Amino acid sequence: MRRSWAFLHVTLILPLVYGGSAMAADLTRSGLNFPPAFQQASRDAGGAITPTVLLEPMADPATSSPSDQTAKKPEPSGTCSSCAASCCSCSRSSCGGCSCGCSLGEPVSLFKNCWLSECLGIKVGGWVQQGYTANTGRSADGFNGPVALNDIDDGYQLNQAWLYLDRQAVTNGCGTAWGGHVDLVYGTDWRFGINNGLEDRMAAIGNEYGPVIPQAYFEAAWNNLTVRMGHYAGLLSYEQVPSVLNFFYSHSYTMGYAEPLLVTGVNANYKLGDQLAIDGGFHRGAMQWEDNNNELDLMGGVTWTSCNKATKLRFMFTAGPQDNAGQEDQFIYSLMWEQTFSKRLRYALQHVYGETNNAALNGGNDAEFYSLVNYLYYEINPCWSAGMRFEWFRDDDGTRVAGIGGLGRYGWVAAPGFAGDFNALSVGLNWRPHANIVVRPELRWDWYNGQPSVGVGGPLPFDGGTRDDQLLLAGDLIVTF
Repeated sequence: MRRSWAFLHVTLILPLVYGGSAMAADLTRSGLNFPPAFQQASRDAGGAITPTVLLEPMADPATSSPSDQTAKKPEPSGTCSSCAASCCSCSRSSCGGCSCGCSLGEPVSLFKNCWLSECLGIKVGGWVQQGYTANTGRSADGFNGPVALNDIDDGYQLNQAWLYLDRQAVTNGCGTAWGGHVDLVYGTDWRFGINNGLEDRMAAIGNEYGPVIPQAYFEAAWNNLTVRMGHYAGLLSYEQVPSVLNFFYSHSYTMGYAEPLLVTGVNANYKLGDQLAIDGGFHRGAMQWEDNNNELDLMGGVTWTSCNKATKLRFMFTAGPQDNAGQEDQFIYSLMWEQTFSKRLRYALQHVYGETNNAALNGGNDAEFYSLVNYLYYEINPCWSAGMRFEWFRDDDGTRVAGIGGLGRYGWVAAPGFAGDFNALSVGLNWRPHANIVVRPELRWDWYNGQPSVGVGGPLPFDGGTRDDQLLLAGDLIVTF
């Protein structure tokens, strides 16, 4: 009955948004120099819907990755060949509305001519992301509740110091190829990336800072088939762990608490032409480097792209037991839709539904959670973009959100949690003064409607367990290399 309700809700919302006043955006290429996609498990092999204005939107999911786009410059309509380079010598209309002084410059790569790149075709790069968040209510415990991932109030965060090595297995539909990917990360975001048997052996659980290895996999391709083996990103996420792949500094509750962000296993992707791709594989469970129950989970789905690349639909799911005893079967699906209506406006919608059978955190009863997340992006010019996100996340039985993320002493993994509705409205800007730099200011309002919790996190989710809402002013700086 509950699952039917969730399907009905999204079925009603989709045509309403599509036919109503909501608008979508095809945001042009920014020229920002960032590395190959973290989510290549779904972008190159399966075609992830791109959630960020830092990427060329609606890029072919079968063949493209951010590394293919880093050196490209915007090509607006009109008489100017490059808006960023010659806007001041042309009229605003012919330059696509860009303003004078908006020049991204050439991207800089510290490892462009290294021997790994020249001899083995392995790209090396990275970025540093650091930010600051101010809670207007001055949280009593120094945290912003369960907000992900900028959850420290009135404090500096080095979220990600990220280094990657990448070689893509590209065949263009014919022949064979091999590749792989390794990420090495340090920062506060590690608390949301801890895998059983890996990061929990590198640093003490509960530390605010620590190391993460988000991906380490080998890849082989033959014609239209690509197989990935190792530790890689899950297929269900719209927002991604790497900061360079997202518009906003903060993340949705859906990304932080509902989706298997990292898995260890095998995934196969097969492209059925230019419009359709299917994924299927097995993994050890969400955030499991070492298998905790000797059971395999199934993950797969399908991605469809329209001929003109203006519409993308993506359905992905995962299923399998998550507990140590192998008794709590969990099923999660993610439905994503992205629509481009113009060169500047783009809209996206994600719906996630999950259920856990015999959930210990719910007294052995079944537990559910589901959400709707809306995204609207508008490109002002190649240097400035604006965005809005509204999310409704329902933790029906209080088994997903129980306190501050990744800090056990504040109740994230404790029971019971907050059985109710989490709502979040975010508005923000992206400013790119250079191809290697992006600044992301953001205003976010969170509010909770539901039952008070009796867990260690406090009766309410914000301000040390004393409030049901909060207002955040935040911003971060990303520098790629």
